[in-house]
Amino acid sequence: MPKLTVEGVGTFEVAEGKRLVQALVEDAGTDQLHACGGMAKCTTCRVQFTDGEPPRMTEAERDTLAVRQISDEGVRLSCQIQCDHDMSVKLISRLEGSGRKDQGSPVADTIQPEPVWVEKEG
Repeated sequence: MPKLTVEGVGTFEVAEGKRLVQALVEDAGTDQLHACGGMAKCTTCRVQFTDGEPPRMTEAERDTLAVRQISDEGVRLSCQIQCDHDMSVKLISRLEGSGRKDQGSPVADTIQPEPVWVEKEG
């Protein structure tokens, strides 16, 4: 089972292939945002990788980050990442302090939209 380390929270074993956004909420018990329900549209599920950043991403993630002009080192959409190896992240988009009433819409168990994988640039 892959290990997920969340800065300031702890290290957790997560099911192989689980969506990172779900692991952050369900396994690590964090208040990670996911306003669009994990559809790669809103960017509220952003995390910053400190180790183990995946070398590939979905086209939806790539395109959404580009449109929103998000290019900070290691910043990715947790809704578009599968836990298939050990990784460490820093939470940068949380319910606390956001002014939102809840974390977001329910998230499907599989990556949505249907993933088309591309190599991460840069």
